[in-house]
Amino acid sequence: MKKLITAAAFIALTALAACKNKTALDSNGVPETLTIGVVQSEGVEGIKQVREQMRDYLSKKLNMPVELVYSNDYTGVIEALRANKAHIADIQPFAYVIATRTMKLNPLVTLGNNGKPVTYKSVIISNAHGNIKTMDDVKAHSKNLVLGFVEPASTSGHLIPRAYLNSIGLNPDTAFKQTIFAGNHLTSVLSVKSGKTDIGCTTNLIFMLMTKAKMINDDDIRILWTSDPIVSDPIVAKAELNKDLQKRIQQAYLDMNKERPEILKAYVKIFIKDTTRRSYMVSNDTLYNGLRKIAGGIKSLKAN
Repeated sequence: MKKLITAAAFIALTALAACKNKTALDSNGVPETLTIGVVQSEGVEGIKQVREQMRDYLSKKLNMPVELVYSNDYTGVIEALRANKAHIADIQPFAYVIATRTMKLNPLVTLGNNGKPVTYKSVIISNAHGNIKTMDDVKAHSKNLVLGFVEPASTSGHLIPRAYLNSIGLNPDTAFKQTIFAGNHLTSVLSVKSGKTDIGCTTNLIFMLMTKAKMINDDDIRILWTSDPIVSDPIVAKAELNKDLQKRIQQAYLDMNKERPEILKAYVKIFIKDTTRRSYMVSNDTLYNGLRKIAGGIKSLKAN
C-alpha cells in the first residue's frame, strides 16, 4: 500500500510539474504554451466557437501553442492572471482597474471603430410588466426592492450603476431591501424577468443576443437608466511576459481584420448588428483613468 501511495504521489507531482512547465515563463519571459484568460459566457450563442477560431489564428500567427483558460467570472480571470495560470486576458475595464491594483498589466488592444475605441453602456432595468417604471419609482420604493448587480468586477453590471445610484442618494448597501450579485449578465436580466430581483444592472449589449437566443422577448424588460459610453474591454498581458512576444500578440490582433476578417466579424456580430469598420486598435492605460476615478470615489466599494 505504501508503495502504491508513493507511486501515486510521484505521478501526481510529475503531472503537476508538467503543467507548471507548460505555462511557466523561461528566463526570457516566454512560456511553452501561451494561455488566455476568458469568462465562460454560458448561454452566449456561438462565442466559444469564435474564441476557438481566434485561439487557432493566434497559435498559427505566433507559431506556438495557445490555450484558453475559462473562468466563471472576471474575478476568476483576475485570479488566473495573479496565479500565473493566464498570460494574457480578455477582460472588462473595471476588472482591469481592479487587477492593476495588485499587479502590473499592459493593455495591448481593444475593439475600435474608425480609429476610436468601441464603447458600450451600462443600464438599470426593471420588469416591463411591473410597477417600477422610472428611477423616481426606484427612489420612492427602494426599501421594498431587491437590487441585482452582475459581479463585483463588472464595469456595466456593478461599478457604473453603483456610482450612479450613490450619486442620486441610493447607497446600494443600505437603501434597498436586499442587494445581490447575480453572477453574470444573462442571470442579471433573467432575475429581473422572473421577479427574483426588482431592478437589475447590465450592459445594453446583452439584449440583442438574449432576444436572438429567445431567452427574453422585446417587451420583457424596461430600461430605467442608461450610462454615458464606456470604453470597450482591453486585451491585456502580464508585464513579466516577454516584451517582444507582447508586441507580436498585439500585432496579431491588429492584423486579424486583414488576415481573418470573418473571425472578427463573427465575434462582433454576437453583440451588435453593425459589424462594419470594427477592428482591433492599440489600447493604453490612460483610456481607463475615468473608471479609476469613479472607483476611487466610492468609499463602500470593495472589489479586490
